[in-house]
Amino acid sequence: MNRKDLPLLQLLKPHNAWVAWLLLVLAIAITLLFWQFSILLVEDRTEARFRTQSLQLKTAIEERLLNYEQVLAGSAGLFSVAGDVSREQWSEYVHKVDINRYYPGIQGIGYVERIGVREMADHIASVRAEGVHKYLVKPLGVGPFYYPMVYLEPGTERNRKALGYDAFSDPVHRKAMERSRDDAIPTVTAKVVLVQEELAEGQASFLMYYPVYQGGEVPDVQAERRRLLAGYVFSAFRMNNLLDGIVGLISPFLDVRIYDNGVVSRENLMYGSNLGSLDNEFSFDMSQTVSHGGRDWLLQTRSTPAFDYLASDPRPSIVLGSGVAISLLLFMVALVLIRSRLLAQISEGRYRAITEGAANVTLVMNEAGVPLYSSPSSFDILGFDPGEVQGLALENLVHEDDWPLLRQGFDDAIQAPGQQMPVIRARIRDAADNWRDMEGTYTDMLTVPGVNGVVLSLRDLTQLKAAQAELHRLAFYDPLTGLANRQLFRDRLNNVVSRSRRSGEPAALMFLDLDGFKRINDTLGHDAGDELLRQVAQWIEGCVREEDSVARLGGDEFVVLLSQVSGTDAAAKVAEAILRRLCQRVRLNDHEVGITVSIGITMILHDSEDPGALMKFADLAMYRAKEMGRNTYQFFTPAMNIKAARRLLQQEELAAALDGERFVLHYQPKVDLVSERVIGVEAFLRWHHPEKGLVSAQQFIGLAEETGLIVRLGEMALRQACIQVQALERAGFEDLKMAVNLSVRQVTDTHFLDMIRQVITETGVSPEKLELEMPVELLNEDARMLRELLISLNDLGVCLILDDFGAGACSLVALQQLPLDVIKIDHRFIRDIPYNVSATDVASAVIALARKLHLTVVAEGVETPQQLSFLKSAGCTQCQGNLFSYPLDEDALIGFLVRQYERPLISGS
Repeated sequence: MNRKDLPLLQLLKPHNAWVAWLLLVLAIAITLLFWQFSILLVEDRTEARFRTQSLQLKTAIEERLLNYEQVLAGSAGLFSVAGDVSREQWSEYVHKVDINRYYPGIQGIGYVERIGVREMADHIASVRAEGVHKYLVKPLGVGPFYYPMVYLEPGTERNRKALGYDAFSDPVHRKAMERSRDDAIPTVTAKVVLVQEELAEGQASFLMYYPVYQGGEVPDVQAERRRLLAGYVFSAFRMNNLLDGIVGLISPFLDVRIYDNGVVSRENLMYGSNLGSLDNEFSFDMSQTVSHGGRDWLLQTRSTPAFDYLASDPRPSIVLGSGVAISLLLFMVALVLIRSRLLAQISEGRYRAITEGAANVTLVMNEAGVPLYSSPSSFDILGFDPGEVQGLALENLVHEDDWPLLRQGFDDAIQAPGQQMPVIRARIRDAADNWRDMEGTYTDMLTVPGVNGVVLSLRDLTQLKAAQAELHRLAFYDPLTGLANRQLFRDRLNNVVSRSRRSGEPAALMFLDLDGFKRINDTLGHDAGDELLRQVAQWIEGCVREEDSVARLGGDEFVVLLSQVSGTDAAAKVAEAILRRLCQRVRLNDHEVGITVSIGITMILHDSEDPGALMKFADLAMYRAKEMGRNTYQFFTPAMNIKAARRLLQQEELAAALDGERFVLHYQPKVDLVSERVIGVEAFLRWHHPEKGLVSAQQFIGLAEETGLIVRLGEMALRQACIQVQALERAGFEDLKMAVNLSVRQVTDTHFLDMIRQVITETGVSPEKLELEMPVELLNEDARMLRELLISLNDLGVCLILDDFGAGACSLVALQQLPLDVIKIDHRFIRDIPYNVSATDVASAVIALARKLHLTVVAEGVETPQQLSFLKSAGCTQCQGNLFSYPLDEDALIGFLVRQYERPLISGS
């Protein structure tokens, strides 16, 4: 057994080495756990070190401030013992204290004396007599007392600058001095810049004041303290000098910041070590409050990269590296053990691995052809228990016609040991006595240890043939109806055309399209539509012979190929049979619907010998049947082809005209019969044809609807009408409304509502000036969809008009439920007034009904004074028609509107 028997990638697969992988995952998990634990220990130790240094720093600052307070208490005691202290005595005392050595940070210890206004001149003279020649109290206030600095030691040049400064004049100093005086305690000032500081060295400083009272004793009453105050001893401190030594000794690698009054801001910053990172990142931070002398300082400490580096510990990395190494070692040891076990299994089970595949039946036979072994797959494929096959004679399982070939293959294999024989096909009987198509090969392995027999490997072809049949069905048959699809029908049509060409016998091709299928599909759903298509397919097949072909091309389009007919009469009889069979009512989803079909017929060889042309001719004939009222059939005639070509040319002309913007609007005034004034106009589309001149919409609107160009054309007309509304407003006709006609194809377009909103937004027209005229055929569409659409339009503020009322079926319930504003009486009723009694009755009824429903009635097509007189007497409120004005272009409309304001329109008609 060599390494090629078990490659490394095969060994590493989870189903082979799952134990090793599990061991590796557990070991890695434990390693990560210990690694995280060691990190936490290091972090805890580092945090403890940080907190210890932070607490020690606070303690050191408080101890130092307390020591400085004791120095001041001693200085105040000097006055209590000696009474008056001369400048020489004060200098000697401070010199003996040796502040530079024992009290770093103190800039000096001084004395502030309280001087009355009347004593000021004597005071200045006495100080100058002591050798301070330029001494002067500053700044001078209004009294009654001043508190100049009289003594300040050590007597450096800087400190001498502060002599005579009245600190009480500064609010910061005054606040601390007053509290020290009243409470007889040392107090600390807020952040200040010392008088003796150079301008460039304006670092943060503070002063500590200690009160001195006359007589040396502290009065018990506050009023007495204020009266007997003699002055203050004080110390001035520079924060950097005070804290650098402490921070450098206790926490040299911490970023330390102190803020006055406990407020973190740049103005309150007393001290900053500036050791933090540029990105202001830190691992630990701590805030403490240092309270002394009536002042609270916020002490902030943060760790720095240097602190983190010094506190780093290599033990987590050691734990991680060691754990990963041990995990990999355990993984490798487990792989070695697993490989040994798998190699042993391969050595023992190679034979079974070959023979027990589920795809093939493997038989091992002795030299006489008696089965010795059968793979377990024989039960899955043939239904035999592998143990039973050994007792069966192979000859009894093989079809008698295939046995000689199978036996010859066995003999050939014996003659060529070790070689795989050619494939042999045979029918094998399974346990259910069904014949299964199989193919197999023999291999003589009589001398191979562990096999010692002739191996027959059989592969079942039954499923393969079934799959091939299914692929053929999917490729050539419609999955919904089971009829032939377009591809198979094209082959059949080619064959019938070729046969008719040879024999000279005619055949017929029918193109069928269901009438109103889209409405059924949209209303009842696609499931109902699919069920109807399946039913129609069965009915059509029942109307033709077995040698004829029926196919579904897609949607609701079917074709019938009559392979041989005697003539047009025979084809017509088949068409009539299909019409009768399909003209019935069907129950779908608890709804009963009626269906009909339109059929186009073309005769093979007579109309054409080209299959593509025949399909086209049958399609044209079907459309002619649709135009003839549907539920009928039409034979193809050459005139249909000419008409289709002409229609295609018109479609191309229409599209080119739309791209070239050759459409304009004309406007017909609409008159209010009460005020006898024009209250609006209706926009009519016109086509500037290069040859025919101005073409009315009636000549091309039907083609635009069929081709779908009506959507683009309608948007163009609406946009141009909105622009015209703006032009009329600028001309002074602000109250006029603009009516625009819509088609069913436009309104049912999925983007119709978005288009309306976009045009209104882009043109800036007021929606109240816009009237949308919708055809009465729209009421045949889905009621719920229509209601939702009209409600949305009504919410926009546009006026909704139902056009051509009375021309088609209209539900009174729809009139009541839909948010309509106006109905227009169809012009065909107006045309026959007053000579046709039925027309006058219908017009009167419509006007009365509209008034009951609180709808405005507009009569269109008014052309005679008699019609106008009748409409006024019937209660109609608005009219339009050639009696008032023909549709006018933009310029003529402006002139007409100007003239109608000069005289009443109706009386002048």
